[in-house]
Amino acid sequence: MSKSLPLARLGVVGGGQLARMLAPACNAHHVQMTVLDPMHNSPAGQVAYGQIQGALHDPAALKTLCEQSDIVTFDLENVGADILMTLADQGVQMVPAPATIRLIQNKFEQKRHYQASGIPTADFIDIGDNPDFAVVEAFGLPCVQKAHMGGYDGRGVQVIRSAADWDKRLKTTSFLEKFVSGGTELAVMVARRASGEMVAYDPVEMVVDPTLNLLDYLVAPARVSDVLRRQAQELAKQTVESFDTHGLFGVELFVTDDGDLLVNEVAPRAHNSGHHSIEACVTSQFENQLRACLDLPLGATELRGVALTANLVGEPGFVGSPVIEGLDELSQIPDAHIHLYGKDECRPGRKMGHLTLIGKNHDELIQRFELVRNNLIIRGDTPQ
Repeated sequence: MSKSLPLARLGVVGGGQLARMLAPACNAHHVQMTVLDPMHNSPAGQVAYGQIQGALHDPAALKTLCEQSDIVTFDLENVGADILMTLADQGVQMVPAPATIRLIQNKFEQKRHYQASGIPTADFIDIGDNPDFAVVEAFGLPCVQKAHMGGYDGRGVQVIRSAADWDKRLKTTSFLEKFVSGGTELAVMVARRASGEMVAYDPVEMVVDPTLNLLDYLVAPARVSDVLRRQAQELAKQTVESFDTHGLFGVELFVTDDGDLLVNEVAPRAHNSGHHSIEACVTSQFENQLRACLDLPLGATELRGVALTANLVGEPGFVGSPVIEGLDELSQIPDAHIHLYGKDECRPGRKMGHLTLIGKNHDELIQRFELVRNNLIIRGDTPQ
């Protein structure tokens, strides 16, 4: 079937690193990508076909983006979902549906959705705005307090092990979730197109930084049995199907001590746990995100080798314009791939880029990573 070029005008709500990494796929397919972001010269705005500067909840800015786009997708879920639902009702094509974005924005409603859909998830209870600690003790310690709204990249989550931890609780509307012991966290990227075709990537194993409460590094494929790997892919696809929309989704899973799988939460967009796919998979998560948006056949997801991807975050003790150290040393390492996100301000713990290593086995990659992380540093240019 012949198609006119450009293939489409793709609008992206949000101009962060995820939209930035979507740009190469758009360019390869002659898709004109325009992003909406409040920041002038945003990470994605630096490489996109165009940028609209405006707030992600601003009706006028969102309407302008829709008017300039054939299809709209998302770089993040903290957007004006109600406004977008109105625009979708007026015929604007959005991937995924903004009703799904609104559901996923509220982590408590997300949990209720899993419960109603028969999808296994950790036990939870709503505790409102200002609960007594007795409610927490009755639920059981340890547990995890999560904010209904606004949680992202380690924010909006507090592990409660004792009354002392409760003194540091989140002062917002929240719920409690059972703490899942076992220590293994998996994630599966799933792409789904309008026809119902779905592909699931191999599960990755996520190692979380306990201080920042965000991903330190992942290994792909996860160090689990083939049976558990297939079960994780099937559960992830079942979870995505429950939303009855199409697009790209990152499904986070817990493995319990008994070897059962529980869905933690879902991101309705490209996800940190799929960044390795740029170099390590036949088709990257960003390519499949674009294909899902354009309703093109989805690409193969097989791994080309074992991969490790690590976040590069701002070094403690520094702020200001970013400075990188150790790039010369990294450039001498075979199959090491760095992605810098184009952010003009570096703060401690802020994601500034990521690194992917490709190799033959997990242990060798982890050893290489430990050597690299001692030399590769991104920091601000001004000591705090």
